[in-house]
Amino acid sequence: MGQFAFITFTSILFLVDPIAVVPAYLAFVSTESPEQRKATARSACLAAAITLLVFASAGNFILSMFGVTLPAFRIAGGFILWLVAMDMLRAQRSTQEGTEEMMEGQQKEDVGITPLGIPMLAGPGAMSTVMVLGAQATDSMSKLVIHGSIVLTMLISWLLLRVADRVFTRLGGSGIRVATRIMGLLLAAVAVQFVISGAQDAGIISRAMPVIR
Repeated sequence: MGQFAFITFTSILFLVDPIAVVPAYLAFVSTESPEQRKATARSACLAAAITLLVFASAGNFILSMFGVTLPAFRIAGGFILWLVAMDMLRAQRSTQEGTEEMMEGQQKEDVGITPLGIPMLAGPGAMSTVMVLGAQATDSMSKLVIHGSIVLTMLISWLLLRVADRVFTRLGGSGIRVATRIMGLLLAAVAVQFVISGAQDAGIISRAMPVIR
């Protein structure tokens, strides 16, 4: 359970990647007052938390509704994570935020829920991951770990956004890119494990290879 909790928390944290959201957040709230910045950070993290909690709780229902098996979704989720990880290794976030999202954020008055909360914090990689984790959770403790990891990740994200000015001053653009690349490398390994686990569950490859649970 300890290994599952560690992998679950780090996977969700790396996918949300709140450090990499700091530059976009600062650009969006550049004209806002301190109180408005706090409200924006709060609404963004709350929207992302609710979204991920819903996907984690409804994983089995969503998969059964579309007739998708868990092994198939784990493999698909692994490929999505791989794309996100490759973006992170290049210090990019095209799978979560692109030119359109940035332009929308600069034009909107309220950027908390979208695009900051969704898809910048709760992007497709994070959604698919919590769905897989939620669908494979067979006991209440595992579900508690997943939900707790989401809440803790969003709490960390909220704290980072609250001190975004200081984070950017300390790390700078280069420091944020280095941190993103490190998290991308670790996330790539998680993506490969997702594909291996899904292939083993589907009987495509032998279970002689270890599975992280």
